[in-house]
Amino acid sequence: MSDNKLSTDSYKGVRDFYPEDMAIQRYIFQTWSKTAESFGFERYDASILEPSALYKAKGAENEELVNEQTYTFTDRGDREVTLRPEMTPTVARMIAGQRHELTFPVRWYSIPNLFRYERPQRGRLREFWQFNCDLFGVDDVSADIELIALAHQTIIDFGATPDMFEIRINDRSEMNRLYGELGITDSDTIAKITRLNDQKAKIDRTDYQHELAAIVGDEALALAVISLVEDNSGSSPVLEGLRSLGVTNAYIDRTIARGFNYYTGTVFELFDTAPENNRALLGGGRFDNLTTMFSGDAISGIGFGMGDVPMRDFLEVHQLIPEHIRTTAPQVMIIPMEAEQNLYAEQVAMHIRQAGHKVATDISTRKVGKKIGSASDRGVKFVIVIGEAEMQSGDLTVKHLASGQEHTGPLDTLMNSLDMN
Repeated sequence: MSDNKLSTDSYKGVRDFYPEDMAIQRYIFQTWSKTAESFGFERYDASILEPSALYKAKGAENEELVNEQTYTFTDRGDREVTLRPEMTPTVARMIAGQRHELTFPVRWYSIPNLFRYERPQRGRLREFWQFNCDLFGVDDVSADIELIALAHQTIIDFGATPDMFEIRINDRSEMNRLYGELGITDSDTIAKITRLNDQKAKIDRTDYQHELAAIVGDEALALAVISLVEDNSGSSPVLEGLRSLGVTNAYIDRTIARGFNYYTGTVFELFDTAPENNRALLGGGRFDNLTTMFSGDAISGIGFGMGDVPMRDFLEVHQLIPEHIRTTAPQVMIIPMEAEQNLYAEQVAMHIRQAGHKVATDISTRKVGKKIGSASDRGVKFVIVIGEAEMQSGDLTVKHLASGQEHTGPLDTLMNSLDMN
């Protein structure tokens, strides 16, 4: 027999979710859903499998995404398939497909499982979940304001305060106009500047200036572009609208670009202000032409995506995960003293369970004292120890572990005791 054993490690860049991790994940998802639905958004979903052509359709930038950053394969029908790396093309496909049946504006959200083959690092893994919110069918700036207000409220609903994060806003169309005033009108050149600006915060200033000069072909023009993108003065209708809604931590930031070429207007990112986690938590923007990949109808849209990995990092850094969320133990543990009481313990557990409590039985072979200690360590609130005497008499004792308080009597009369904190 071979001594080679399989590793217990998970695949690189993905996670195992043990019960506490799963409890936190559920808390994140539930809060996301609650906030989105409070804004009138409806939940949708789709398969994780998409034709690779969906991501290649917007040109070389997206083809590079498929070739270098996705899990793409050829299926048995000789079709090229990709595990979805993002949700925006999928929702655009769905909107375009039902455009004659839908009533606009459409407000949809999803929490899809996504995959990107890239180097795992803090806040970024190869498999992740993402909170996506999209609003279709409204050209007015009020839609931009609403989506950003939703992003803001999502963080607030986790117990954050406005000083813990900030929203940075830019406008692709406005930047195109400003580049034009500098004499830069070539769309390919502007696209290259935009992609470079998307990386500006992550590269050395000298390197940024050198690369920018290479793109525009002139050192003086490069300096003029730098002066433009670093001028964050002024306001905008989006910023003024957010202020009117009480969002005070939003600012103009002309370096915000968002890497995808399908963005056409407002773009925004939300950043954690904690020095140890100063990174983007979400990003999004307006995409008014994306549905034309599928039909001749251009349906305006704006949306954002927020990953579960940076979301949890934010909650951990700011200590915003409620302690009760981490507690996955049942409320009540039924402890039989001997194996002969196991079935009766299950019957008692079922009775209490039907009253709406979370109940488990410890049917291990450990000593009773160790069973009680284990229940206490796990955060169980109540224990009921069952021996031969309890089986014969039907009288049970409920013990509140935190206080040591006990109540004894028939099971039906003890239910009120289980409501103690």
